[in-house]
Amino acid sequence: MISIREKLKHFAELLMFLTVVMTLSACGVPEPTEDSTSQTVAVKATPAELRELIKEAYIYGFPMMDSYRIQYSYFVDQNNPEYKGAWNEVHNMARVFSPQDKAIQTPNSDTPYSFLGADLRAEPLVISVPAIKDRYYSLQFIDMYTHNFAYVGSRATGTEAGSYLLAGPRWQGDVPEGVKSVIRSETELAFVLFRTQLFNDDDLVAVQKVQTQYRVQPLSRFLGTTPPPTPTLTFVKPLSVEDQKNAPEFFDILSFLLQFTPPHPSETALLARFAKVGIGAGKSFDVASLSPAERQAVTEGMADAWKAFTQYKAEIIDTGKKSSADGFGTREFLGNDYLLRMSSAVLGIYGNSKEEANYPVYFTDSEGKLLDGASNRYTLYFKADQLPPVNSFWSLTMYELPSSLLTENSLNRYLINSPMVPDLDRDPDGGITLYIQNESPGKEKEANWLPAPKGPFFLVLREYWPKPEALDGSWKTPKLVGTAISIQP
Repeated sequence: MISIREKLKHFAELLMFLTVVMTLSACGVPEPTEDSTSQTVAVKATPAELRELIKEAYIYGFPMMDSYRIQYSYFVDQNNPEYKGAWNEVHNMARVFSPQDKAIQTPNSDTPYSFLGADLRAEPLVISVPAIKDRYYSLQFIDMYTHNFAYVGSRATGTEAGSYLLAGPRWQGDVPEGVKSVIRSETELAFVLFRTQLFNDDDLVAVQKVQTQYRVQPLSRFLGTTPPPTPTLTFVKPLSVEDQKNAPEFFDILSFLLQFTPPHPSETALLARFAKVGIGAGKSFDVASLSPAERQAVTEGMADAWKAFTQYKAEIIDTGKKSSADGFGTREFLGNDYLLRMSSAVLGIYGNSKEEANYPVYFTDSEGKLLDGASNRYTLYFKADQLPPVNSFWSLTMYELPSSLLTENSLNRYLINSPMVPDLDRDPDGGITLYIQNESPGKEKEANWLPAPKGPFFLVLREYWPKPEALDGSWKTPKLVGTAISIQP
């Protein structure tokens, strides 16, 4: 018998569905099917207006485009070396990331990943996890906008086994027996990143055992019913990392992706402005039909977006006015700050929400100078009782620039983390000094050496399941102190 509370919950879900349908109808957005065709729309704007709208649409759409680039390589392009496997299946990596993994910028190298590309157009998925009591784990649910809309794991749901229903925006139904809760995605394609903590190289077998117990199945299989038909879909090839920066075709692919993102009520007016220049679900941004003046406006608008990012990074992020803790989270948390969302995608796409992981970043040393392993050596000192305050673990990871990827080195060491602390050398006062430089600091100090590239780099201090003092500012990240390398004549 259904309780009054459950009836009210179902009624609320129905109202949400009707709101989405009414919004779709108002905006003229078709549901994506195999029969959907793109409509070419003439640009209804002056070159100056077009330039401004292109800038706005680029900032809005970049996170979606870069996320799609990654998911295409993982779940669509079988010839890509990054290919993991089909949609709606969990794919495990029984190792941590290395410099050979190039699809995702700033990956961690602490937790072997499992990946789920979720296509929710036909029906929901049931995701089941085992009881995991001896290590940290998390499932991060990311929609096409790159909002983190839910979590399952040590912090969010505890250590017991459970099943969770991941549903798309158009699904209607009751919570099945045996499912703890419904997780609702705002978009029809979603991405779930599983992280399973690895303590050391000898721990890989234990991680593999956990990973084999992650299970994903369509709702119909979970219930033992006939599956609904899945509409076919031809995925559009994404642009490369470099072409994303300036190719006008960016906006035609963005229109393809907008088919899977029912408009949020807060963005109705924004999407109507984009539609004026042929950007939107069911539309085609026809680059070939642009006049020379319009094409120049598109090029300039894309350049303006990158200038806005550069200025935002310099004035807001590099100065500490906003940190990585401000850049990842739900739509409600980010408040439709599209430049912040773009910046977060550029600097570290798929970062966790701050309550799951905090990411103090070192772009400069204690004197405000950019980090460079060719001209400087650096030290980072932690007092004995001032290691990063976490409920789970912390790590300091090296990334070379401009790629924002892990860097090759003679030790094959890409980070120093809390499981390594017992093997680190202590200073006479009990503190720990880390040596961050390109060349070895000497055999007696190599235990504490984090190799740097011979060029520009930055560091990310990850704090998994941070304690309050890591977030409220009462614990201060230590300064990175640089010393110039003397060049012998």
